[in-house]
Amino acid sequence: MDIIPAIDIINGKCVRLSQGDFNQQKQYNENPLEVAQQFESAGLRRLHLVDLDGARQKKIVNHKVLENIAKNTKLKIDFGGGVQSDDDIKLAFDSGAAQVTGGSIAIRQPALFEKWLQLYGAERIILGADVKEDKIAISGWQETSDITVTSFIKGYLQKGVKYVICTDVSKDGMLAGTSIELYKHLRQNLPHASLIASGGVSNLQDLIDLKNIGMKGAIVGKALYENKINLEELKILIN
Repeated sequence: MDIIPAIDIINGKCVRLSQGDFNQQKQYNENPLEVAQQFESAGLRRLHLVDLDGARQKKIVNHKVLENIAKNTKLKIDFGGGVQSDDDIKLAFDSGAAQVTGGSIAIRQPALFEKWLQLYGAERIILGADVKEDKIAISGWQETSDITVTSFIKGYLQKGVKYVICTDVSKDGMLAGTSIELYKHLRQNLPHASLIASGGVSNLQDLIDLKNIGMKGAIVGKALYENKINLEELKILIN
């Protein structure tokens, strides 16, 4: 299972939110590159980089942060937040993203998301499935659709999606454990999907549990910043 550290960006700085609430944010470092280099030094090979300003403004804002990390590390970066147009996705890839995650766009403009899937390929386009009470949440989690997470992912698997980041918004940033039952349900119903869990990882056992049910990857954020999991511990799970 891939262990994927997360860096969320507001105003060019490394922050974490609680349950996607912009009024509940905590700044951890003014230098995201420094954080990324710490992850790389620990042996991690991937990074989940989210432009929270972009998610709110519906266009990429912090591409310079992406560019700086891409130029100064060898991390494979998946980038999300504000990717809403052909210009946005081109900017993300030109700035060094290895992959781009699309969530809101896959709901609002499915034809555009499908075009990107065909143009860039399933290895480079990740489906973002953010969940609130089994329904897909969009626009930086500020809105909830009437589409269930299972039907949403299933529909896009049929259109060629390979990788899916599934985030339970209620768990994100709360350090209260992952939505293991949700992921078990998705694994059972969508056995061919490469599912990446996000939200709620609070200790090493959470990661072991996710690995044991067959998740492709797990994103870790606040647990690292709050020292609930240290980078040395992660080495036993790094492939």
